[in-house]
Amino acid sequence: MNILFIHQNFPGQYGGLAAALLKRPDCQVMALGDPENISKRAQIPGLNVVGYAPPKTPSVHTHHYVRPLEGAVRRGQAVARACMALKARGFTPAVIYAHPGWGEALFLKDIYPDAKVMLYCEFYYGAHGLDVGFDPEFPASLDDALRVRIKNATNLLSLSACDSGISPTLWQRDTFPAEYRPRIAVLHEGIDTALVCPDAGAQLPLTKNGLTLSAQDEIITYVARNLEPYRGFHILMRALPEIQRRHPRAHVIIVGAEAGSYSPAPPKGQTYKQKMLAEVGAQLDMKRIHFMGQVPYDTLLRIYRISSAHVYLTYPFVLSWSLLEAMAAGCAVVASHTAPVEEVVTDGLNGHLVDFFDPARLAACIGETLTSRNTEMRLQARRTVVERFDLQTVCMPRQLELLGIR
Repeated sequence: MNILFIHQNFPGQYGGLAAALLKRPDCQVMALGDPENISKRAQIPGLNVVGYAPPKTPSVHTHHYVRPLEGAVRRGQAVARACMALKARGFTPAVIYAHPGWGEALFLKDIYPDAKVMLYCEFYYGAHGLDVGFDPEFPASLDDALRVRIKNATNLLSLSACDSGISPTLWQRDTFPAEYRPRIAVLHEGIDTALVCPDAGAQLPLTKNGLTLSAQDEIITYVARNLEPYRGFHILMRALPEIQRRHPRAHVIIVGAEAGSYSPAPPKGQTYKQKMLAEVGAQLDMKRIHFMGQVPYDTLLRIYRISSAHVYLTYPFVLSWSLLEAMAAGCAVVASHTAPVEEVVTDGLNGHLVDFFDPARLAACIGETLTSRNTEMRLQARRTVVERFDLQTVCMPRQLELLGIR
């Protein structure tokens, strides 16, 4: 069976599945991606990853609602040309996996009409009840609502030309229109719980500070791709003065870049880190707050393993891998009482849930977690991921079943 993966940032969500299929003698696997992105990513040994021609940026004269769609069409055209080149070389996939978000799936059926196209249905945008307008600190306008409706054009066009979809959580699946949900399987890409596991002896050297932290210390951890409101960075920062007052020996490890992924842009010339330090920095002991930026994966695992309380906050939006990885590593999680989190975390059983907008309650709950060192909650957190999201025993068998492979 010939299988093609398409993701502008390959491997993206397809790393585990692509690696597993590559080992099978009955499968020939290839991948397409944006050459600028894939050149920066560790690739799967033995897998042929082809870069498609970088698409031109949308015109500045295009209406701002339509600019993302123009970009998606241009990217879709670049992918279509790359697929035609693969076809000319004799590679015709039976199955294509693609993420619809950037337009890569728009024209696949036109090039390969007989291929089964399976979309990664990550999120369907909405102007009400989801991320847009959730945070009153960043109110949504009518213009935002109209723009979001048009933003779904790429999703809808891709859905109309696919055979089926996969969504990592039920809540994310249910953001899609009801008429498409029966074709979307709920199946997470999986967490390697053999790799992401507790280690009581883990240590984290902080060479700049001359410190080595371990699980014997009081460690509060926070992990996000970028430090921004969508992942509650502003709420955490407002909780830190009270946390530090109550716990004078606690260290805070914050992982994430200072760029933006999803949130509105901060004031011109600032990052959200700078903005929040200007707001609360005078109340903080910065010697006990460690901004790590982006870290290598082995360092990230060490951070999870020494954590006393792991904070995960999010708008009603895509559930992060970091939450499931933290739970798999046996973290005591303090998370936001928001819909995507509630699908995984049960308050008092495998973690704590707090109101997203309540820094005082967040500080109190973190303090309670530091004091209690709840071993059973940590065990339940890991058990949840092993039983529901383990790559090898749960998610991979279901992925192969969807492919018709035993």
